[in-house]
Amino acid sequence: MILTYEITATLAPELVSRYEDYMRRHHIPALLATGCFKAARFSRAAPGEYRMRYEAPDRATLERYLAEHAPGLRAEFDAEFPSGVALTRTIWETIQEWS
Repeated sequence: MILTYEITATLAPELVSRYEDYMRRHHIPALLATGCFKAARFSRAAPGEYRMRYEAPDRATLERYLAEHAPGLRAEFDAEFPSGVALTRTIWETIQEWS
């Protein structure tokens, strides 16, 4: 069963450009380098409103990411953006997929 780890971010307007650059050049590549996810999507609804979706092959792999890698990546993110960013995190289980 594929799991999607989804993070939404709402940013202060002055952080938008720096945030997009940081996510594209550092955070998402570092997250994929953990080997825990097979795909990533970075989307924008409007300037300052973002969604990241990471696909994990199974719950054990996602749990390994959350235990072993997430704390360090979150600490790096918090150091880069100590304020002005509100995040939510949700884990979605795929019930069925069509293409």
